[in-house]
Amino acid sequence: MTDPLIDDVQDLLDKEKGDERILKQILRACENNEVISNYERNYVRNLAEKYLGRAPPVEEKPVEEKPVIPDVSFSNISTKQKIETPQIIYPQTVKLKSKNTKMLLGISGVIFALMIIIGVSLSGVSYIKFDSSQIPMDSSSTLSIQTDLSAYQKGDIISISGTSNASGKINLSIENQEDQLVWSEQISVKSDGRFSTLAIAGGSGWDKSGTFTIKVENNLETKSKTFSFRT
Repeated sequence: MTDPLIDDVQDLLDKEKGDERILKQILRACENNEVISNYERNYVRNLAEKYLGRAPPVEEKPVEEKPVIPDVSFSNISTKQKIETPQIIYPQTVKLKSKNTKMLLGISGVIFALMIIIGVSLSGVSYIKFDSSQIPMDSSSTLSIQTDLSAYQKGDIISISGTSNASGKINLSIENQEDQLVWSEQISVKSDGRFSTLAIAGGSGWDKSGTFTIKVENNLETKSKTFSFRT
């Protein structure tokens, strides 16, 4: 099915309304069946309402659904089951009359250590010290993001693409040099694991030159990339 957005873009180009470069970029994306961002759709929709007499879309109110409370069933647990615990036989304390108190303390320490060893061995619990440096790192990550250029000027179109090993939707965002959010969008990953979209370098937060950061998140990990921006 042809995207109705292409008709509005073509009419705007014929009437020479709006930014010709941005409209041609959106028209090329429509013809190549690429993802059109919400920012670009709103840009075309506003021009179409202003110059082509298009009526604004009517937003439908979502129907509130009543929450369904699931039936919870509890399984009968037999009270007759008994947990067998190992019985530890502690040695009886023998009162010894000796003038050498240090020897008594040494013997008591040895007996106490033997009691701990016997108790641990009977309970079947073993303690193993793991070295965190021996745990292999996950090298199966395929989340990546890149832009078509490394530097942009105000009004340029930023082409964003990448890959993700997690299906579903991913979150894209751009922050300026002051860590302020200047653009964000949520798009779907294609069946082959790739994604792509377009963003316009301009608007709120794009008033200063500097290094901007673009991020992608797929609920498993986050990757980022920087680019230069000049007003």
